[in-house]
Order: sequence, then C-alpha cells, then structure tokens
Amino acid sequence: MRVLIACEYSGIVRDAFAAKGHYAMSCDILPTESEGLHYQGDVLDILNDGWDLMIAHPPCTHLAVSGARHFYKKQKEQAEALDFVQKLLNAPIEKICLENPVSIISTRIKKPTQIIQPYEFGHSVSKKTCLWLKNLPKLEPTNIVDKGDFVTFSSGKRMHSWYVTKWGDGKSRSMFWTGIANAMADQWG
Repeated sequence: MRVLIACEYSGIVRDAFAAKGHYAMSCDILPTESEGLHYQGDVLDILNDGWDLMIAHPPCTHLAVSGARHFYKKQKEQAEALDFVQKLLNAPIEKICLENPVSIISTRIKKPTQIIQPYEFGHSVSKKTCLWLKNLPKLEPTNIVDKGDFVTFSSGKRMHSWYVTKWGDGKSRSMFWTGIANAMADQWG
C-alpha cells in the first residue's frame, strides 16, 4: 500500500509500515528525526497523490481539552486547527485514521470511533488516545500491561508519572507509542 503518515517527524508510524513492506512516507513541516521517506512541507500539498491509507497526527496544541482553561484566548487558532482536521478527514483517501488526545474535535466535528490506551499495546502508560477511523476496523489490543505509576497532587488531581516528568516538554509528551504504531501496521497493513 501507499501510506501517508501526516504530521509526523519522528518516523515511528512510517517505519512500522515500511518494515511491513509498504511504501510509507511521513510528512511534517519539521525535518524527520529518523532516516526514511519524508516530505518536509504542508501535508495539504500531497493529499491528492494517490494514497491508500493515511494516519494523521494533527497538532493538538489548540484542540486538546487539557488546555481548556486557555480556550477563550485562542478561538481563532482553534478554528484554524479544526479546519485543518476537517481537511484531513475529507481527504480523497480510502482509509483514514486521525489520532489526537481527548479534544474539541469530539464536540465540534464528531466523536471518535475508538479510544485506546498505550497500556493496551505494551507500554505501562495511561494516556487516552482518540482515533477517528474511515474504512478501517478498530485496533485490537496486542499486549495489555499495567497502567504504570501515577502522581497525586495536594489538590487531589492525579497524573501519570510519565506525563509529570515531561511536563514542560510538549515534544516528548506528543511522541507516539511504538506498540500502537506496530499494531496499526500489523492490523491495517
């Protein structure tokens, strides 16, 4: 298959599909962090290039509900982010998976098809990951492990310890999980 991994610079999902023998290309405005096929630029420029499958990871900065207290300050940015998501979902590609954390996509565009957790795919981490699927079956868990450690703050709020250690590092917090990437390549490839 011809597989486009939109908004990915890490190469994690691209490499999982390439390892299965697919023509897989990542695309991001940033350069790739690992050797492999990568288009550095706007994904909208290549959406019509005959892809069979697209896995899209649009930036969650203005979409994720974790930043809800700031929503009133960024309505223009949210509108632009939602427009971008809608363009990805409407792409002329037969099979599409759009991935994002719990976000306003659910209320402004549509509810996710599926919500998965990294601990269902071999990572001792809890982080709700929403999938909007077009012509793809739901991902089946491959290796259910424990949810890992949590930190409880004096306010009573609980967070997964991996998230707390990466608090100021959005790039690390947004890294995709290899177990999920491998499940996508195995089950959808």
